Amino acid sequence: MPRRRVIVALSGGSGIPYAVDLLTALRDLDVEVHGIVTNGAKQVIPTESDLTLHDIEALADVVHKDADLGASIASGSFRAHGMVVVPCSAGTLAKVAGGFTDNLVSRAAHVTLKERRPLVLVVREAPYSRPMLHNMLRADEAGAIVMPASPGFYHRPSDVAALVRGVTSRVLDLIGLDHEHAPRWKDA
Repeated sequence: MPRRRVIVALSGGSGIPYAVDLLTALRDLDVEVHGIVTNGAKQVIPTESDLTLHDIEALADVVHKDADLGASIASGSFRAHGMVVVPCSAGTLAKVAGGFTDNLVSRAAHVTLKERRPLVLVVREAPYSRPMLHNMLRADEAGAIVMPASPGFYHRPSDVAALVRGVTSRVLDLIGLDHEHAPRWKDA
């Protein structure tokens, strides 16, 4: 059986720890990760993480440039289990909701939707503006899963890492990967 593949894009919203945790979890699950880091994410990384861009990109098996619209993941013939945009900025959300494909993140998201594969948008910015709420609805109507990065507390998290794992474990569920990344309801 071929190795599972997931596309993970980091856009410029706050929430880099979610991306790092997801990339680490996917590596632990032996999933082939195709990563994209936008210019916006490159600006946020040093403010939210002690990891460098190089460290984060090393968590992916293949790293694509956001400007490369000819990358393998820009085609429907590229087989992937799904795609996650984490964090998903308001701008990236708007592009996905509107079907704009002017960079690789939005193009790969469009392809993921047209191929009827799971696309999870981990929105972190809050509060939500009216345009953002409208774009969440439009993205949902297009087939994306809008997953606000809202941690739960039923598993009694002891630290920030446990809060982050609670969110990323839901993302793993939404793209259909079996895992034991965080406790489930009534298992805590």
